[in-house]
Amino acid sequence: MSSQYSISELSQEFDVTTRTLRFYEEKGLLSPVRSGQNRAYSGADRARLILILRGKTLGLSLTQSADLIAMYDPASDNKKQLETLIEKIQSRRQQLQTQKQELERMIIDLDAWEARSLAATKDKETTKKVN
Repeated sequence: MSSQYSISELSQEFDVTTRTLRFYEEKGLLSPVRSGQNRAYSGADRARLILILRGKTLGLSLTQSADLIAMYDPASDNKKQLETLIEKIQSRRQQLQTQKQELERMIIDLDAWEARSLAATKDKETTKKVN
């Protein structure tokens, strides 16, 4: 018999709100057994939650994570799933590298504008003292 988890147990274990878990359920990512208002999450739900949160950490969208989870097939070697994950990781890395370069250029521009502004301020102070 597989382990079952309540919504509060998963919420506490993974430091997410119960609302987040219900949202993932609405999106079809988690499928707890329902008994009235109570939810019982399976070990598979827990594993999917781990993958969703790991995808979030990597910067993947919920849709991207859902697509990867849907590709899982315990009867296969999951090569296609892993290849897709690698592609998404490489794409995300490239996106972050581009953002990093843009930020570095912005910092250089800010430094230059700050230096010019400080120099202009000093020039005005010097001009006032001379007059």
